Amino acid sequence: MIKALALAVSGVLVGSAALAGPYVNVENNGGYQGDDGYLGSTTDIHVGFEGSSDVYGYYIQGGPAVVAPDGDDAEMEISGKIGGSVQATDSFNVYGEVSFITDDIDPIFGTKIGVKYNF
Repeated sequence: MIKALALAVSGVLVGSAALAGPYVNVENNGGYQGDDGYLGSTTDIHVGFEGSSDVYGYYIQGGPAVVAPDGDDAEMEISGKIGGSVQATDSFNVYGEVSFITDDIDPIFGTKIGVKYNF
């Protein structure tokens, strides 16, 4: 059920890419821990679009994710991100993101929120 929903959302993203600032984002995230060293990686292959209006910016992206644990077979999942930012002043920016990746049991969600100050 979750994978079917994620595939449908990815299809909408691909079909909607012509609406605003389309892009492709390929990103690899590797994991390392202490003496164990390399744990594995996840490579997102996303299609998305981004836009802005005045001080507001946004993006939405999604697509396949190749999850490759060290010493185990790689698996294909679906992942995505939606985020935005507000340029509060010339030097101060506030941003946030919600992300997900499917899993055999339950989807995994993540959040990010932060501020950036330019000197």
